[in-house]
Amino acid sequence: MSAFDSPFVPDSTQQWNAHDYAIDAGFVPVLGGAVARLLDPQRGELILDLGCGDGVLTFDLALSGATVVGVDSSPELIGGARARGLDARLMDAHAMTFERCFDAVFSNAALHWMREPDRVIDGVRRALRSGGRFVAEMGGQGNVATVTSALQAALCSNGHAVPAFPWYFPSADEYAERLRAHGFQVRHIESLPRPTVLPTGMAGWLRTFASPFLAGLDSTQRQRVIDDTVALLAPSQRNAHGQWTADYVRLRFDARLRAS
Repeated sequence: MSAFDSPFVPDSTQQWNAHDYAIDAGFVPVLGGAVARLLDPQRGELILDLGCGDGVLTFDLALSGATVVGVDSSPELIGGARARGLDARLMDAHAMTFERCFDAVFSNAALHWMREPDRVIDGVRRALRSGGRFVAEMGGQGNVATVTSALQAALCSNGHAVPAFPWYFPSADEYAERLRAHGFQVRHIESLPRPTVLPTGMAGWLRTFASPFLAGLDSTQRQRVIDDTVALLAPSQRNAHGQWTADYVRLRFDARLRAS
């Protein structure tokens, strides 16, 4: 097994469609510009994009002259990234086998899907060269709390069980502690409330991101839950002009692996 191979363990509750993702979630790489600037990729560096999705931001990072390898657990999104000409590999972030390959590990809007954070951080540590940096942005404590509450209420009112919470949204203190426990020096970490405009509305967001809550429902049941969730959220998340926002909270950090 080479350094770039890893067992793949699919997430059966979250399904991705590269075409729909590009339409409903196109704002994700756009809003990743701030954390990309924090990374500050340099020509000649080897960088791992952890949870690269369909590769839009990966492509932008590569324009710096760095060599960027993208990994993601979704075959559909990896296909989209490869269609951009990127080196994108199907891989489970909880079981990476990279060993001291990279100058930096970067991640945008992906770590909160990885529900065993210590395994992920340990894999990042092993992937980095001594003194390498881990720069990322993810959902933080309180992220989409209003949306999630409405979705859970809609499930209950339609007689459906509410599944286990599918995301990991830590506080800055909690995640900083995890990073330090794995040998990182935390240079910067902050939690940022960031109400986020949804270009295709709340229904589009739910279609793209809420699969873990809707797994097991038939198409009619899924649509009814989505419609009821949208109705519950309209008073607080849709303005007078019909524009929808989601109550995002982002956790952004820059950590360096202590030199060995």
